[in-house]
Amino acid sequence: MRSDAHLLTLAQWLSPAYPLGAFAYSHGLESAVEAGWIADAEGLRLWLGDLLTQGSGRADAIWLHLAHASPDDADLWALDDLARAFSPALERLREGERQGAAFARTTAEIWDLDLPTLLLPLALGRAARLLGMEPVPVAALYLHSFAGNLVASAQRLMPLGQTAAQAVLADLTPLCTKVAAEAEGVPATDIASSAFLSDVAAMKHETLEPRIFQS
Repeated sequence: MRSDAHLLTLAQWLSPAYPLGAFAYSHGLESAVEAGWIADAEGLRLWLGDLLTQGSGRADAIWLHLAHASPDDADLWALDDLARAFSPALERLREGERQGAAFARTTAEIWDLDLPTLLLPLALGRAARLLGMEPVPVAALYLHSFAGNLVASAQRLMPLGQTAAQAVLADLTPLCTKVAAEAEGVPATDIASSAFLSDVAAMKHETLEPRIFQS
């Protein structure tokens, strides 16, 4: 990161206070808790660790890097189309789509950027490029924010106190840094997910009743 101003801007973008509506999405976590696949802090830590290293977290970090490196709008739109095709469930796609649109709209207006509506990791990567931010710390903080939002979601879904929740997030912090660094330079052809149960949970959530999250 070239300056403290960049770091503070990035912290603002990925703060729970930034108007993305992230609090409304559980990324399939709600149906996983309902099915009994996650029941305690350790189960949550393992689930989120797999997401970061083998599932949508790693994929998002790669998409972010690719968008940051994208030389022109045509390439960026092609990446967005490909990222949408990789989405395993309708609600998972809608989650990235709506948050990406909210991020692009707010960020373009405040920072006067030419920022098209893209899926969230792509929109963030593009915005970071336009402001001259280095991609690895952007991806690391994005993954940490992603994990933090799911930990907060879990607190509304299962018996999980504040201290235990923050301990889970602290345990995941080194993974966020590692995955963000390893995602740099990875081509789109190497994007894959083996966090299959998370994808199944996202699919099952589409018919889950009652529910409190949109995904």
